[in-house]
Amino acid sequence: MNPNVVLPFLSSVLSFAFAVMVGDQWLRRRQPYQLVWTIGLLWYGISAGTEFLGSAFGWSEALYRAWYLIGAFGVASYLGLGTVFLLNRTRFGYFVAFSLFGGGLFSILAALARAKEGVPASGGAVAAVVAFSTVGAVALAVATRFDRRLVAPLAAAILGIASVIVAVLVLSAPIPAPGYALDPTTGVPVGTAFPSNLRILTPPFNITGAFALVFGAIYSAYIFMPKRRVMRIEGGPPVIGAIGRAVAVIVNFFASIPGAIRAFRAGTLNSRVPATLLIALGGFVPGITSGLNRFGITWSFFLGELLGILFIFVGFLGSIEVFSDIRLPFTRLVLARRSPAPDARAGVVDSR
Repeated sequence: MNPNVVLPFLSSVLSFAFAVMVGDQWLRRRQPYQLVWTIGLLWYGISAGTEFLGSAFGWSEALYRAWYLIGAFGVASYLGLGTVFLLNRTRFGYFVAFSLFGGGLFSILAALARAKEGVPASGGAVAAVVAFSTVGAVALAVATRFDRRLVAPLAAAILGIASVIVAVLVLSAPIPAPGYALDPTTGVPVGTAFPSNLRILTPPFNITGAFALVFGAIYSAYIFMPKRRVMRIEGGPPVIGAIGRAVAVIVNFFASIPGAIRAFRAGTLNSRVPATLLIALGGFVPGITSGLNRFGITWSFFLGELLGILFIFVGFLGSIEVFSDIRLPFTRLVLARRSPAPDARAGVVDSR
């Protein structure tokens, strides 16, 4: 009952089962966000699967490269991209642009941290990451301003290009013997075997993806919860106005929480509110434990990974927006069916 074996095994099995369910929904409904979430869940399952195999049977260089490529770059970014597709007709693109820009700037802090460890990254690598993130952020902001339908495809193109670059770098980077790195106390894999020029590439992927998943879910909860609008901002310059509206959403969200609690106690709260908040929690927990792993705190890494996929799974099951019915995958056998509210999709599309 080694937790380093059991926890990743459970995370992998649950992720693959979840991916099958969402993939089955995509085959029937052909919604882009379902396809992207399926890919993200497959990455989740493969990443956790490498951890299970490494802990149970021993790590190898190939297994370690797969773990880093898929886990450090693929999981959060593709799950977050699914949320971008879901909210592609709202102003959520501004938030994604800001997150991508912030992720690029965070690479500077990551480079400083590597320098303090005695393994500095090159200035050219840092400049390239910041430049790529900045150009991508500006493109997303412009698309949000003039044609929101382009935001999700553009984000997918940016992620696709970045994924190809990173895959080449991860698979070709030199790794000293024995070909992997583990925390000597907990046995949890860490990314220290890879060069610093590669490790500073992770923030734009993880920060943008995790923020999109977490805050996209919170934004969806705000859409469906009973609202108390204490702050209203309309119009204004594109950038300033977008920041003001984002602040207004945050203020109004917290102002609306007491009303949502009362509605929950009365049994009148829309089921999407607790469902999407669970999804947000599921994105937040592994984001924290993964961040701690980068700073040498590894004991919670596998536990956070399992709790994350468990919270997201329960949240998705409770969301009619994703599962209007639950059935045996790839068959017509319906296990449970629910009727969505008439304005369910309208709430997402029309919300500002």
